[in-house]
Amino acid sequence: MFAKNVGSVDRILRIVAGLVLLSLFFIYPDSSWRYFALIGIVPLATGLMSSCPLYSIFGVSSCPAKKV
Repeated sequence: MFAKNVGSVDRILRIVAGLVLLSLFFIYPDSSWRYFALIGIVPLATGLMSSCPLYSIFGVSSCPAKKV
């Protein structure tokens, strides 16, 4: 479906950042900025899929796999 372009270190950082942001959504239920924490879905999804659409657009890859 999507080409892998996210390396292992980048992937781990994305997953951790996504989980931290999503946890803020649940930790602070009465705050006015709560819904901005849902942006954590993006790095979490790109980390789990090992593919970043912006990396594809700009031709960047942090994955050590051979480019075809």
